[in-house]
Amino acid sequence: MTTLRPFTCDDLFKFNNVNFDPLTETYGLSFYTQYLARWPEYFQLAESPNGQIMGYIMGKVEGHMDNWHGHVTALTVSPDYRRLGLAALLMSFLEDVSEKKRAYFVDLFVRKSNKVAINMYQNLGYIIYRTILEYYAGDHDEDAYDMRKALSRDVERKSIIPYSHPECNKFLSKKEAISSYIVTSPMVPRI
Repeated sequence: MTTLRPFTCDDLFKFNNVNFDPLTETYGLSFYTQYLARWPEYFQLAESPNGQIMGYIMGKVEGHMDNWHGHVTALTVSPDYRRLGLAALLMSFLEDVSEKKRAYFVDLFVRKSNKVAINMYQNLGYIIYRTILEYYAGDHDEDAYDMRKALSRDVERKSIIPYSHPECNKFLSKKEAISSYIVTSPMVPRI
């Protein structure tokens, strides 16, 4: 039986089995502890009966007015526990927290090449809102999709009207996007 529980500081020393996946974004310890301190309700863990970490989700709530939203910073499931519905369970948890925070939508960034994750998110009701060019830095920079799902507060579903053209990552690095979300939606003037 899987247990969902809050992520703790002690878990930072036990979650490498989950983070070694090449599609999992990893961060420094200070980044994780910042999320634990600021948005603990958005940091949840799936644990097996023997205490092994099966996966986790890390997120936050941010924005202003009708751009107030939940954001999925990281979602990962250990390869040993994939295709069991854990990712969907963790996403549902984050969406529920965002509903309680009266968010209009939930968003996330995903590599364009990660077809399995994109398909899963679409099956969970997310749409591709916009493309961020060269969002993921590396040997070969990769574009990202900004995917969104409207929540109950967005009655008119304005938050999921797709953006018509790609955004250049010249001013939107991954670090900037994570630390201070830059809004470029049809509802808010572009920065």
